[in-house]
Amino acid sequence: MTKSELIDAIAGRGELTKARAELVVNCVFDAMTQALQRNEGIEIRGFGSFTVRPYKPYSGRNPRTGQPVPVPAKRLPFFKVGKELKELVNASRAYAISGDDDDEDDDDDDGTDDE
Repeated sequence: MTKSELIDAIAGRGELTKARAELVVNCVFDAMTQALQRNEGIEIRGFGSFTVRPYKPYSGRNPRTGQPVPVPAKRLPFFKVGKELKELVNASRAYAISGDDDDEDDDDDDGTDDE
């Protein structure tokens, strides 16, 4: 789902115009972004929690040249899914559980690609 699809869904569920729904979505995202910038966690019961995780600097490698490249310390957002959402997603069997997304080439169930 994209941001515009989320706006459409909110406008369709409530009696809101698309402009008002876009304002609501932008306000929510802005508030969440500002909280993470202040190093505050966000907890939405039943959905999940967002935190900021610090990462130490390390020495990486340029894949083209193999030369060492210093990677600076950074802080990145981290999402941990909530128990209820995890159970809802796991219980929905609308999509088969598979290890990859390339099942379109496999017409039978023998596990080999039919090309």
